[in-house]
Amino acid sequence: MKNKRTPFRQSSDRPESESDRSPREAGRRADAPPRGRAAQREQPPGDAPPAKSAPRRKPAPNTGGRAHRGNVARDGRQLAEAKPVRLQKVLAEAGVGSRREMDEWIAAGKVSVNGVVATVGQAVVPTDKVKVGGRLINIRFTGSSRPPRVLMYHKPEGEIVSRDDPDGRPSVFAALPRMRGGRWINVGRLDFNTSGLLLFTTSGELANKLMHPSSELVREYAVRVLGELTMEAQKELLAGVQLEDGLASFASLVDAGGEGANKWYRVSLFEGRNREVRRMFEAVGCTVSRLIRVRYGPFILPPQLKRGRSHELSEDEVKALLRELGKAASAPKKELEST
Repeated sequence: MKNKRTPFRQSSDRPESESDRSPREAGRRADAPPRGRAAQREQPPGDAPPAKSAPRRKPAPNTGGRAHRGNVARDGRQLAEAKPVRLQKVLAEAGVGSRREMDEWIAAGKVSVNGVVATVGQAVVPTDKVKVGGRLINIRFTGSSRPPRVLMYHKPEGEIVSRDDPDGRPSVFAALPRMRGGRWINVGRLDFNTSGLLLFTTSGELANKLMHPSSELVREYAVRVLGELTMEAQKELLAGVQLEDGLASFASLVDAGGEGANKWYRVSLFEGRNREVRRMFEAVGCTVSRLIRVRYGPFILPPQLKRGRSHELSEDEVKALLRELGKAASAPKKELEST
């Protein structure tokens, strides 16, 4: 009786021919040394191990965090020495607050450098670890080519320009883009019931320049007045009315139309005292029922910017603003005289 053989099982009695090898094995020379895993299997015990591959690149030394590396970069190279800069200036550029505010915070012991309470007039370098109120600050130096960020925000009525409000009212800061290593600084304020253009920046130094009276940046408002504003009252507002905190006057006052008891006016002035526009109209017997800021210096409220929305300036626009700030003292007055 014949035994059945599986067709796939062949007898191994005959010698292996060249055609029985796999194409990969057949293509290799018979006298060529084995490679890869085959070399490991055929390596007899006691022989020398195969040659090692080329050594890997030596890793950079672990020098710890940025604040502890001193003048050594992550790859071990030496960094150029940075000139020390006054602490209040560095904090202002980091967006913590104005220089005046930083001086007050340093004097109050709220600022530390490398774990030690800072002193007024102290200078720092980029490797120093600066904390304000226990919070680590990402300090920056004016040598950086990147300008500060500037944001235009269309503030609606019913928002307060403050981060802390005992009454829990909505804050403008809740609607702004979030950032790391800094914070938005408001350029001036708008009342709770006032809407319109509000500026923000990451630089306390720039915010101080935009707010300082020496810059003489014009503030323009659209005002809806309840009651009749006589010609005598208009002349008085342009000449100056006496308020609790001194004399105040409009640089311009233009009738913008309206029907019935409500009339619209466009007014401008070169300062930003608390509730100044409302108090000026109240001084001549009129009540402001609507107040919208439409302009602040070179910034005009974009018609397409809806309430509660923001628009950030490009780097080129910010650089142009910084170049023109030196001319801002005389430019607004000339513009008003020509209109």
